[in-house]
Amino acid sequence: MILSKGYGSAVFGVNAQVITIEVNIVDGTKFYLSGLPDGAVKESEHRIESVFKYFEYRMPRKKVVVNMAPADIRKEGSSYDLPIALGVLKSSGQITAPDMEKYVIMGELALDGNLRPIKGALPIAIEARKQGFKGFILPSENANEAAIVNNLDVIGVDNLIEAIEFLDGKREIEPLAYDTREHFYNQLNDYEADFSNVQGQENIKRALEIAAAGGHNVIMIGPPGAGKTMLAKRLPSILPPLDLHEALETTKIHSVAGKLGGNAQLITRRPFRSPHHTISDVALVGGGGVPQPGEISLSHNGVLFLDELPEFKRTVLEVMRQPLEERKVTISRAKISVDFPANFMLIASMNPCPCGYYNHPEKECVCGAGQVQRYLNKVSGPLLDRIDLHVEVTPVSFDEMTQNRKAESSEQIRKRVITARTIQQERFKEMEIHSNSMMGSQMVKEVCQINEAGKTLLKTAMERLGLSARAYDRILKVSRTIADLDGKENIGIEHLAEAIQYRSLDREGWAS
Repeated sequence: MILSKGYGSAVFGVNAQVITIEVNIVDGTKFYLSGLPDGAVKESEHRIESVFKYFEYRMPRKKVVVNMAPADIRKEGSSYDLPIALGVLKSSGQITAPDMEKYVIMGELALDGNLRPIKGALPIAIEARKQGFKGFILPSENANEAAIVNNLDVIGVDNLIEAIEFLDGKREIEPLAYDTREHFYNQLNDYEADFSNVQGQENIKRALEIAAAGGHNVIMIGPPGAGKTMLAKRLPSILPPLDLHEALETTKIHSVAGKLGGNAQLITRRPFRSPHHTISDVALVGGGGVPQPGEISLSHNGVLFLDELPEFKRTVLEVMRQPLEERKVTISRAKISVDFPANFMLIASMNPCPCGYYNHPEKECVCGAGQVQRYLNKVSGPLLDRIDLHVEVTPVSFDEMTQNRKAESSEQIRKRVITARTIQQERFKEMEIHSNSMMGSQMVKEVCQINEAGKTLLKTAMERLGLSARAYDRILKVSRTIADLDGKENIGIEHLAEAIQYRSLDREGWAS
């Protein structure tokens, strides 16, 4: 009997840590697991014993001690089955596996020896390369995901026997080759929904173009069937394409959450997440006994669309306020604190009233006195304070719907958005800011300076329209983005005038 050593990995947040798995067989009885294993890890003994019998290997009838180090970190899940099984076989002399210590090994065993997919294959592969391992042995279903990482031999296996024969040198398995950059650039502009399919709604398209150019949050208010959801779904197609770093970061989050599916590869399109209004606050923000990313982290580098905003529970909406400001989520537990990135654009939509037809050009609103205001009050002021553009959506007329005129494509709009974003990147190159929406109050004063005519216009607008004080900074940020789209160095009166009209819900008495 010999002491065997192998390596697995544990995932915390969106990062992984290498776990050393030591197996020793000594005189005595029973199977012992040490190193803070949870219930799923402890149950591996029964799965491993069943698989050994299936393949006619033997479980040692002595004391088997498996230590998972570092011992003060909790080990969770069933993905340690494969490295523990291989460690027991090596320690009992049933296999030689001379190069086992050169690989990180992960995989859940079925009772017939087949391997089931794991979560977090990408961050584990990144950590394995960082720590200088030769390769990563894992279930075939996760191999494409791990192969995104170059300079690491990714060995996909379907069952325990394949892993044994590979490590004993009895089977040749070619490391999976994956050209990350080629795949990334080939699928960069592959969007199903396009703005060219949308007839009319030119003012809403313009608002979404401004939002995309400055990274601004948007709320659309309009009756049912006006096209709010359809327009929101097309927003990712006009956002600047992901760069390779953003694509890897986004893929890591989906990998940890187990949302990539079988044979998944690099995410090349900006995410678009649209949770139902019955969602819980933990599902939206993230958390749980084993901290998992929520919808706002799955929307990282993309769009979070909340349809029928007032129907969401108040507590659910309020937990978004801090992530919207800090662009990350911190989930704290007694022994661990985990950060998940959450840099997303919030796009919300809502009806103007319970019946949906307040301010409708043709249909009459049947809501009673005060009902409209009570409905709008379901969305708190502090949350609205973090939304830059309030856009009123009106239904498309029959004449507009039946026009044969080809609408502007997403590609054409995206070119203007990319140009505006390039201006902002140059402006903020010395700071940790990437778009106008991320500016703080002090930065707004420095970057969004307006002349006397502009100040007069803004003062008049705030007084006549009854705009609230919180609208001031938002108007300046949006007008800066409009000026960037226009290619102008200074904010003009026309830019301010357009920005002012995007503050509908700040007008006092809007719903009276």
